[in-house]
Amino acid sequence: MKSMLFVAALAAAAPSVAQEPVMASAQQMIVARKADIGSSLPSNSEVWLSLNSGLSSKSLKVGDKFDLTVSRDVMMGDYVVISRGTPAHGQISYRTGKGAFGKSAKMEFDLVDVQVGQRFIPVSGHYRIEGQGNTGAAVGAVVAVGVFGAFVTGHSAAAAQGSEWKAYTKEPLMVALAPSAPAPTPAATVATAPAASPVAAQATVTPIALTRSPN
Repeated sequence: MKSMLFVAALAAAAPSVAQEPVMASAQQMIVARKADIGSSLPSNSEVWLSLNSGLSSKSLKVGDKFDLTVSRDVMMGDYVVISRGTPAHGQISYRTGKGAFGKSAKMEFDLVDVQVGQRFIPVSGHYRIEGQGNTGAAVGAVVAVGVFGAFVTGHSAAAAQGSEWKAYTKEPLMVALAPSAPAPTPAATVATAPAASPVAAQATVTPIALTRSPN
């Protein structure tokens, strides 16, 4: 009984050991910050693209590819997910030539992907353009001048260099905060997949590094 009282007295007399506050690791802080802004850019997010050169049904055919550039930063809160200046690609999916009697050409194209480093991010966007011919006036000319009206042709379908076209991301895009230390170049802030081909790059899930907008 005395020994039990002695042990109890020692326990009561011993100073309580306070728990030292544990500093969150850098990774924990990143995870916490990601929870504030969301862990992915949602699918169907808008991506504005501009044509690097003009498109014309006179020189292009179905299957031809063309280059575009992201024209506006894709934002997630105060952070840039896809920066303007990022390359993108499109492809001609349909084309008709201009014809007689003032028939103008038609052309359709798809916005295909945005390339961040070696990663190809699929996007969607389908557009149809037509030549701005005056078919009604041309047909009237045929009635007036007879067979020679058959030589009155319409216009080629064209889209101007620098014109903007809206695309949408096809799937959620995983993101992560970039390191706090400034990167030497904007390209260095983007986490990329090691694969060299679009197919292999898509098979590797690598988050895009977020950078805070300077604005």
